Amino acid sequence: RPRFEADRFYIKLRSWPGGSERILAETWDRSPSSIVWGPRGRTIYANASNLGQKSLFAINVKKGAVKTLVKEGYVSSIALAGKRIVYGMNTLKSPVELYSIDLKGRNPMTITAINAEKLAMAKMGDYEQFTFKGWNDETVYCYVVKPVDFDPQKKYPVAFLIHGGPQGSFGNRFHYRWNPQTYAGRGYAVVMVDFHGSVGYGQAFTDSISRDWGGKPLEDLKKGLAAALERYPWMDGDRVAALGASFGGYMINWIAGQWPDRFRCLVNHDGNLDERFAYYDTEELWFPEWDHGGTPWDNPEGYEKQNPVNYVKNWKTPMLVIHGALDFRVVETQGFATFNALQRRGIPSKLLYFPDENHWVLKPHNSIFWHDTVLGWLDQWTK
Repeated sequence: RPRFEADRFYIKLRSWPGGSERILAETWDRSPSSIVWGPRGRTIYANASNLGQKSLFAINVKKGAVKTLVKEGYVSSIALAGKRIVYGMNTLKSPVELYSIDLKGRNPMTITAINAEKLAMAKMGDYEQFTFKGWNDETVYCYVVKPVDFDPQKKYPVAFLIHGGPQGSFGNRFHYRWNPQTYAGRGYAVVMVDFHGSVGYGQAFTDSISRDWGGKPLEDLKKGLAAALERYPWMDGDRVAALGASFGGYMINWIAGQWPDRFRCLVNHDGNLDERFAYYDTEELWFPEWDHGGTPWDNPEGYEKQNPVNYVKNWKTPMLVIHGALDFRVVETQGFATFNALQRRGIPSKLLYFPDENHWVLKPHNSIFWHDTVLGWLDQWTK
């Protein structure tokens, strides 16, 4: 669909030259990220987001049948090497290493262990995935990462991470920026909900967030946190902090006005305060037009019905606001406005501003400072 960046991706085959065209595995409700032809042209190998993983699949070119070869982990960089498939894979406990399987998905082999020595010296929290009934009683997936040196007899504060996109996913991966092990290493339990709008659960699930940013996702977040606290009695429901970036930052501002009594503190990285004005200063104009149902002048209600700026009067939760000067997706004035609102309302707040970062914090020294500041803020309010 034109102007929709999170639409489903298809694999199209065309006879060459000038032959007919067909969609391969049209009923397979996943979006392949990369593809590799098998050695005889009978199979295409592809990776795709899949239920909180990025799995590896084999697709029969003639029949369109799809077989899962590697289900768990985050698979990337697929390549053929003789009669084997080589790929990178990372998980919530391991950075990328290279692995291989045969063309049928059997006989797995580990090729590299580049990070083994450093991992042996690092404490990692164990993780698990569970499901709960979210909006409309539909199944929603959630990851939990336990604190390092976990003791089930203790009570732990909770870091509730909210992903961006909004059509994204935290998933079973080892990330340089929003890595839950950072919080687990500081003694926090980590909860990550793949709310309605996330990818890897079918296109209808992804589409469901359009024109409803503050509706279904917030209901999923509320139900997901409640489900985690009920399932894991060692989580301290009285000491929960919520953190998010990009759409997650928007959601932090939305939570501040719609769920103001739940969290000890909030962290908002590059999040919109005013969705209406954000249309006019972002560099990605087609995106809000799709997700909010048009332009602000043709459909003002689409921008105002779930606009955080309209509920600043409800704010009361301490918030750390983070922004980069080079962010042209969510412009710095959105962060300044959020911080000004907090200050004028007398809410404990702090602004962390990076003159040399964009929508992400990419420079290593800035990343260290980011993590020190964020963890210090969480410690201040939850410990």
